[in-house]
Amino acid sequence: MFVINNFMMALAQLVEFLLVAYMWIVIGRAVISWVNADPGNPIVRFLYEVTEPLLSRIRRMLPISMGSIDFSPMILILAIMFLQNFLVPTLKRLAMGLQ
Repeated sequence: MFVINNFMMALAQLVEFLLVAYMWIVIGRAVISWVNADPGNPIVRFLYEVTEPLLSRIRRMLPISMGSIDFSPMILILAIMFLQNFLVPTLKRLAMGLQ
């Protein structure tokens, strides 16, 4: 049973790391959007390609915009924070319950 426990704990830590990394990628995308970055830059293209699928879905579902301000990154960051505070502790608790 300890193998499943260790697997669940490792999975929880991996999910937590991926959520934190993706949150920083979304923050980087938001910062890049404030400046006139070169769209041909590989880093800018990476940030755009990794974040645009989720951001475009949020924009379609919640057409919240005030002028030229895009709130979709903020909504995505809030969703990531929710997952960090709900999903990761739930996985850790499940792992502890399997002992």
